Amino acid sequence: MAADTHDGPDPEEAGRGQRVLELLDKAIDLQTPLVRKNIARARQRNPEATPAQVIRGLERMYVSALSGTGAAVGATAAAPGVGTGVALALSAGETLSSLELSALFALSVAEVHGVPIDEVERRRTIVMGVMLGGSGSTTISKVAERTGQHWGRQVVAKVPVETLRQINKILGKNFITKYGTKQGIIVLGRVAPFGIGAVIGGGANAALAALAVRAGRRAFGPPPESWPGLACGTAPVSEDSES
Repeated sequence: MAADTHDGPDPEEAGRGQRVLELLDKAIDLQTPLVRKNIARARQRNPEATPAQVIRGLERMYVSALSGTGAAVGATAAAPGVGTGVALALSAGETLSSLELSALFALSVAEVHGVPIDEVERRRTIVMGVMLGGSGSTTISKVAERTGQHWGRQVVAKVPVETLRQINKILGKNFITKYGTKQGIIVLGRVAPFGIGAVIGGGANAALAALAVRAGRRAFGPPPESWPGLACGTAPVSEDSES
């Protein structure tokens, strides 16, 4: 009698994993052009802000924004006349929003530290490494054969792109495991009835944000004391003021 099991990978799971990576790449592509504008806006609000102060501001805004997106989707299921199907549809869109916020945060912090983000493989390493936290740091250091702290400066800024491709293959598999196959559990939590989803959704995203903030601090280390290429305390010129 023929067996129902098969030894190959689950096509549905593989497709879901590939979709997660496609969403990640899309988020990185969309947010990369906004990184320097994001930092410029932060500095224009406080022209005297040091790099450390700007990074702390970026961290606060990221945690607040990411927690808000999760809570908003979860709360939808509790609204009168709104069904679980609508909330699930919103959650699918919210996944990309969370990835965009995370990509913008990670790349902005790298930019303040002076870590190059001009190549796509470096951007992928930064975003996945920060979002994966400690496991990402371990993978990056092991594959790059580098020891010491602050992989963002020691690895991403210095190793060849080919090495980063090898790192990103492993990070990609880990990213799928953490944010692909487990995503359904978080989504179901967000659409729990009677407003419980708002608590779970916001809490899940808040935990993700806190993880990324800690990982970013470990990845890049202490911020630079001054802004490179600019006089101390001089804020960048607003694009709106250019003639």
